[in-house]
Amino acid sequence: MRSNESSEDYLETILILGNKSSLVRAVDIASEMGFKKPSVSVAMKNLRQKNLITVADNGDIRLTEEGHKIADKVYERHQLISSWLMMLGVQEKTALHDACRIEHIISEESFQALKRAVHELREQQESAKEDAADQA
Repeated sequence: MRSNESSEDYLETILILGNKSSLVRAVDIASEMGFKKPSVSVAMKNLRQKNLITVADNGDIRLTEEGHKIADKVYERHQLISSWLMMLGVQEKTALHDACRIEHIISEESFQALKRAVHELREQQESAKEDAADQA
């Protein structure tokens, strides 16, 4: 796993945990990601040095504005790519795993094209459902 990919995964995890709980600690991140706490502590130090997170005296970890931008971008990509793969019939576990890899390497141009295609596909599916309901 590349350093940037790892950092993005940590930021995404902090975002997700922060949406679930008012307090995010290194031990929570370790548990969520399946890592040992010392590894997470090193990563948090690196993210703090890059000004992507802040760590309060009580251990609460928060995203900075820049950290939030990165986490939001990665999370959006993860959600859309995994959703698209499942629309194609990929099993959820595989789709989530693959999305976690693809989200880091897909170009902005390709992501935006995929986003448009998924949006159009969803609209077509909704329209087909409405047509079926009207015929029933």
